[in-house]
Amino acid sequence: MTLLETISGPRDLDALSPEQLDQLAREIREYLVESVSKTGGHLGPNLGVVELTIAIHRVFESPRDAVVFDTGHQSYVHKLLTGRKDLSSIRQTGGLAGYPQRSESEHDIVESSHASSSLSWADGISKAFEMTGQHDRHVVAVVGDGALTGGMTWEALNNISDDNTRKLVVVVNDNGRSYAPTIGGMARFLNTVRTKQTYRNLHLSSRRAFDRLGGPASAFYRGVRGGLHGFLSRFTDNEALYSNLDIKYIGPVDGHDERALEAALRQAKAYGAPVIVHAITDKGRGYEPALRDAADQFHAVGQIDPETGESLETSSAPSWTSVFADELVHLAERHDHLVGITAAMLRPTGLHRMAERFPSRVFDVGIAEQHAATSAAGLAFGGLHPVVAVYATFINRAFDQVLMDVALHKAGVTFVLDRAGVTGPDGPSHHGVWDLSILQVVPGIRIAAPRDSVRLVEELGEAVAVDDAPTVIRFPKGTVGVDFDAVRRTHDGVDVLAESDRKDVLIVTVGPMAATGLQVAERLEAQGIGATVIDPRWVVPVPRSVIDLAADHRIVVSIEDGIRVGGIGTRIRQDLREAGVDTAVTELGLPDEFLDHGSRADILERVGLTPQHIARDVTGMVLGSKLPHARRAGFESGVSTDTRPQPRV
Repeated sequence: MTLLETISGPRDLDALSPEQLDQLAREIREYLVESVSKTGGHLGPNLGVVELTIAIHRVFESPRDAVVFDTGHQSYVHKLLTGRKDLSSIRQTGGLAGYPQRSESEHDIVESSHASSSLSWADGISKAFEMTGQHDRHVVAVVGDGALTGGMTWEALNNISDDNTRKLVVVVNDNGRSYAPTIGGMARFLNTVRTKQTYRNLHLSSRRAFDRLGGPASAFYRGVRGGLHGFLSRFTDNEALYSNLDIKYIGPVDGHDERALEAALRQAKAYGAPVIVHAITDKGRGYEPALRDAADQFHAVGQIDPETGESLETSSAPSWTSVFADELVHLAERHDHLVGITAAMLRPTGLHRMAERFPSRVFDVGIAEQHAATSAAGLAFGGLHPVVAVYATFINRAFDQVLMDVALHKAGVTFVLDRAGVTGPDGPSHHGVWDLSILQVVPGIRIAAPRDSVRLVEELGEAVAVDDAPTVIRFPKGTVGVDFDAVRRTHDGVDVLAESDRKDVLIVTVGPMAATGLQVAERLEAQGIGATVIDPRWVVPVPRSVIDLAADHRIVVSIEDGIRVGGIGTRIRQDLREAGVDTAVTELGLPDEFLDHGSRADILERVGLTPQHIARDVTGMVLGSKLPHARRAGFESGVSTDTRPQPRV
């Protein structure tokens, strides 16, 4: 039996000797490589926090002491040490989540995997403990150095430092990277710390020194205590900049020296007030293929060969991201005013290709989506056209800036939302399913959802030509499917993909749901029901020809892979009523719930967004056995001749 197999909870760590702890760390790394290579997942970050996680669980008493991870993708080791030793189906339907999840364990607290929020959580939890008299409970926030580029972190630090009575420990896991190398002045400072001779000496001698110290906690404190005036002032001597952050600082400490980490954490625990412990770690530690990966040190991988690190996933089709990346470079070559912005996701969003071609025209602002949006408005005011590339789930964080800084000022900014719709294994906080509902309430915004690579290229070109309003291009995760040519295109740009002589059902598809819509139409045709399938291309605002086509059909069915509450189908129904068209609309989309992790196919099956399920329901609507009922066959056009404003139903 391995040591790892004997660990069923954090307290099982207490009896282990230093030599056994080293052995446990080796076993954890071996298991991570063996397991994640089969399933895919966040490998590099977890290899980097093995000793750190062990030390936290030896010093603190989870779940009584609250341990909060930012962003949570580095929680695999935490799962292993809290009794969840089977990672064989992690991120798959029915398996463990790739992030902390309360339903899995009492040791998991924060499920959201959006960066820079952990310190605000820790601030609130520690305040609650203090106000309710739970003075023996501690809060530990594990925050990556990349998260320090997010403004929310500094808002939290400002409040954490406002009083020094709460038992709150901030562990900075400093590996120089979020996805790629961390960007900005904060990163430059930490890199200076990381390369100082004083740190190198500590790295080489910490274990030897701690082995011979009789009173390790007090000796460690005397030897490496930080300044009283904030996180950075010890090294920058910039008292004015950080004088308001009156937080004890301990470090830097070798993040792979478990004994040194324990000593630092025990000192922090005993201090009785907010403390920052600065641990310097290596992302991908102990796995040579990850360390050699210059791009992101195996931040997230698919199935790989555990020996070589080579991907086992093959596909001849290009990804949506790569199609966007290549076309943006082509556009930038033709238009000098195009610039790119991303938020710590240069490579994941494909913007690295433009950065390689035009390095001075691409800006990585760190984990700061709000800043990215408002900075883009400023760039537009100055005569440029910014293309802001982020994951769809992260545009939620910048809604106010899209609304008040970009749209209100009629700024020509294009937002490119990668991983839109159901993304699958990363779970609730990573599905990009809210963007359509959230963004379409922004006045003047224009939203496009390409169905294939040809339309992505086409619509991106149209988007960057708009200089008086925000535009949005959204596309899903994964490889691009086959291209669907249109039967015809209407005068206002709507593509008709299939058309029947019988105008029973108008199927309005959003983006890649075009494939589903065409399959539904085939199934309806087999039942003697005629269907027209259209792709509006630009789904907001609703093109006039969509309304005209709806007036000629018995029922309208919209299909989207976004939340159906306030989705595109809702917008179509409202616009039909305003135009005096009485055709019934059924809006098919995702339920307003947090969707668990699993494959995209499994999730769509569960929520009923499959061709079989949709065709069955629509057949019932046409036959009058299911609501909403289609209009009777042989009806006259449903367009009202009354031009007065019509009441909305």
